[in-house]
Amino acid sequence: MRAQDLIEKKRDGKELTEQEIRFLINGYTQGEITDYHMAAWCMAVYFQGMTDAETTALTLAMVDSGERVDLSSIAGIKVDKHSTGGVGDTTTLALVPLVAACGAPVAKISGRALGHTGGTLDKLESIPGLRVEMDAPAFVDSVNRIKAAVIGATETLAPADKKLYALRDVTGTTESLPLVAASIMSKKLAAGADALVLDVKTGKGALIKPLEESKKLAQTMVNIGQLAGCRTVAVVTDMDQPLGWAIGNALEVKEAIALLRNEGPPDLRELVLTLGTEMLILAGIARTLAEARQRLVGALKDGSALAKLREMVENQGGDPSYIDDPDKLPQAAVRATVTAPIAGWVDAIDCKGLGLITMELGAGRRRKEDAIDPSVGIVLRAKVGSKVHEGEPLCEIHAATPQSLAAVEDRVRAAFSIGPRPPQLRPLIYARFAA
Repeated sequence: MRAQDLIEKKRDGKELTEQEIRFLINGYTQGEITDYHMAAWCMAVYFQGMTDAETTALTLAMVDSGERVDLSSIAGIKVDKHSTGGVGDTTTLALVPLVAACGAPVAKISGRALGHTGGTLDKLESIPGLRVEMDAPAFVDSVNRIKAAVIGATETLAPADKKLYALRDVTGTTESLPLVAASIMSKKLAAGADALVLDVKTGKGALIKPLEESKKLAQTMVNIGQLAGCRTVAVVTDMDQPLGWAIGNALEVKEAIALLRNEGPPDLRELVLTLGTEMLILAGIARTLAEARQRLVGALKDGSALAKLREMVENQGGDPSYIDDPDKLPQAAVRATVTAPIAGWVDAIDCKGLGLITMELGAGRRRKEDAIDPSVGIVLRAKVGSKVHEGEPLCEIHAATPQSLAAVEDRVRAAFSIGPRPPQLRPLIYARFAA
């Protein structure tokens, strides 16, 4: 078997066998197949696509390239959640403690910020002392004791995916639907949960922007989960504008705390309740959507969800007083309000543009080794559909220096489009996929 033959086979639109796919992934992981061979194969996949069987074989080959997390000693049905990324995507910070407060064990392995997409680990590290590194026994013990833990992936978790993703990032194949699906699902399956809820973003701020392609991605990942023995549900949700009000690490932590106090932005609350409902049903905690939602709303109202976040933070070495007093979280030295240049209705927000600007302010990273400033970001004061008068606030920029503020202020203002009439609003939830 030769890599060149398999490249040509996929180039010609033929289906690869599981053995052939494993030959490619094992050879590439071990350095026996070159970057240029694998880049050519990725480009062939980009244009020819893959069948569900091929995509599942690719996913499992990447899972088997490293270790699987063994969660079998955790009592109950372990449920995980993953988002395909976006701007102001604060859901995990509120969702994990909320679902855990309702009795479902949540063993969550998360990532860091890269590009315009914020990372859950960076957000959590806004809380002084909080550790996102935890060995497997401590991770299992945490979920058994308090029902929840959020940690970072180790280098041994799906190493083939890390190597392949880095190659795709520089070869124009990042947005290949089957490669995206296999990348996400290999990490999730290796993480060991029994059930999985996927939040698949669509719109200008999403990785896969067209709605129909987002739906295909959701269905593909559900199919992979089913074939791999992991109960999986996917919800396609809007990322045409930032989710919630806050974009930035400490700012999003503060917003998640507000939500767990039964406050916070309506769109973020609705998405958290939607995803949490699916998680409680998969975990066997509730039988119906109505029962699951009632449990979640009850945990917000009685304070148990906020108490669970405090318990999680303390368990991972963080200072729980920051949950009680979120104004203690890091705050930017410079703030400025961006106002509307004309009266009208906000009819569009450049979601990805605001994400990239926030990254430039220091809330994200261009390269893996870049440092994060937890205090900087943007807080929206108007969203799509908001009526504004000339001079009224559109958003507030939180910057480290006057120079960094000046560098982005005009671009932030330009990210808001104001029209003479109310726009047609996009739905928050587009579709749901299950086996």
